[in-house]
Amino acid sequence: MSVEISKLASGLTVVTDKMPHLETAALGVWAGVGGRDEKPNEHGISHLLEHMAFKGTTTRTSREIVEEIEAVGGDLNAGTSTETTSYYARVLKADVPLALDVLADILANPAFEPDELEREKNVIVQEIGAAQDTPDDVVFEHLNELCYPDQPMGRSLLGTAKTLRGFNRDMLRGYLSTHYRGPDMVVAAAGAVDHSRVVAEVEKRFASFEATPGPKPQSAQFGKGGAKVVHRELEQAHLTLALEGVPQTDPSLFSLQVFTNILGGGMSSRLFQEVREKRGLCYSIYTFHAPYTDTGFFGLYTGTDPADAPEMMEVVVDVMNDSVETLAEAEIARAKAQMKAGLLMALESCSSRAEQLARHVLAYGRPQTVQELVARIDAVSVESTRDAARALLSRSRPAVVALGSGRGLDTAVSFAEGLTRARAKARLH
Repeated sequence: MSVEISKLASGLTVVTDKMPHLETAALGVWAGVGGRDEKPNEHGISHLLEHMAFKGTTTRTSREIVEEIEAVGGDLNAGTSTETTSYYARVLKADVPLALDVLADILANPAFEPDELEREKNVIVQEIGAAQDTPDDVVFEHLNELCYPDQPMGRSLLGTAKTLRGFNRDMLRGYLSTHYRGPDMVVAAAGAVDHSRVVAEVEKRFASFEATPGPKPQSAQFGKGGAKVVHRELEQAHLTLALEGVPQTDPSLFSLQVFTNILGGGMSSRLFQEVREKRGLCYSIYTFHAPYTDTGFFGLYTGTDPADAPEMMEVVVDVMNDSVETLAEAEIARAKAQMKAGLLMALESCSSRAEQLARHVLAYGRPQTVQELVARIDAVSVESTRDAARALLSRSRPAVVALGSGRGLDTAVSFAEGLTRARAKARLH
């Protein structure tokens, strides 16, 4: 078996997948900390810390960090999400030790120079401004707030100009020390890698991280639903709808994902065929399900002419309600084939494979084998998909946000609220 896993004395997990046909390697550090771990006065600090990682250490300047990696043809990047923060590199196989050294250096020895910190705060303020100019970002910010009111999960990952101004190097050091701990971190590598050599490098370079786990975030509580109309002069109306989904470890996860794909997962999906191909009401419409540690988020997005918003949302609700009881075997098979293809295609990319391994370890404590994942997909049936869909529509009231102009938005959100708990519950009896 090409996947190997080791847990170090610090609690840090090293997981690798050797792909003999490759001459390159993807590797990175995934920490189980993100936006949902932030206190109110820390709003945006996870993202700022990720930005500051490449702004210099006690041994390298910010320029030296990128020049050392790019001098060997590699690249560096990082990302922040609700529950994880990642720092990763892609290099030739001979340069894996260099990449590990740089990744360890930026996390173990950050300089947090005050001038660099102020510059990066300003960069993120510009990023916040850019997001506010992007309607589909804005509408999802409002939707998250409605779904997770007064909770870290309901806040933007970017923070605000006000919270950013309050951050200093001591706060960054404190947050790093509190949340970046061995048991909460995974070093994952895939491609042209040797497990024992990676373990030896990680043991040497990541020895300074605490061996006790960091604090757990507060439990997520999906809100009571409801509707919100955000008025802004735009050419399109941006419509979103959300329902409480299921966590990563829920047995119905794959069945719910199949339903999500059938509903709005591609060009053959029911919503795409009905509202775009048959009615011409939109350019884009899709659904997705994001599973977290203790909750899940089912979302729908579409954009349409404000005058068509009521019809659009009425059709969306009708299609969703109708789909639960009319799922066909052919649709289930098509969605399962798409999921398996996506899974297997990811195995052909060392970057995707390294990320998959890390996320599995953080979510399940170990990498899940391809055979396990395929078996779970194959086990999905018409009945299990219907059960997952019924549970989705009965678990919570819908949260609906419309962004744009025109009187039709209020009518549109009122149609969305027709996706009622009472109608869904009736199906359970």
